[in-house]
Amino acid sequence: MIRDLLALFITFFKIGAVTFGGGMAMLPILDRELADKRKWTTSEELLDYYAISQSTPGIIAVNVATFIGFKRRKVAGGIAATLGVVTPSVIIISLIAAFISNFEQIVWVQKALRGINVAVAALLLYSVIGLARKAIKKPWQLLFFVLSFSLIYFFKVHSVFIIVGAALCGILIAWATGSLRGESAGGKSEEAGK
Repeated sequence: MIRDLLALFITFFKIGAVTFGGGMAMLPILDRELADKRKWTTSEELLDYYAISQSTPGIIAVNVATFIGFKRRKVAGGIAATLGVVTPSVIIISLIAAFISNFEQIVWVQKALRGINVAVAALLLYSVIGLARKAIKKPWQLLFFVLSFSLIYFFKVHSVFIIVGAALCGILIAWATGSLRGESAGGKSEEAGK
């Protein structure tokens, strides 16, 4: 168990140390490291964790780390993964605060941040394309995607309303198709076949 907890901490420490731009920019790294390489989760589960993390208070990266850690080793795993992902930020912020006054006024720092911002924008675009490929599999999902984007971008609707509305619509569609009641799309329940 100690080995698993240490592996969780180290893995999320490495992820936290190289991720700039927040939780969304972290998605490709998480997918590659946790789903592809370590098989601790699947890409679909990772998308579910992201959706839950978006709709719960707190930082997306921390929430996802906690979910993955809890899945692997319950409460101790959640704590190890969470500590792993936040420790690099705490170290970096502490060093900056301790040794550099007026950090943003330093020219080379400004130039570095501009370069990092461009790279983060590319990572976010990559994440969005990857999310869309994995999440949009049916015509109604594409419709939800376009509608949600339009409401946020053009009409400035708050994302909380989009998330709650999408959740309710997802539940209604699942109920209407029978998948919420344990039925297949054909309308036969699993129990009826027994």
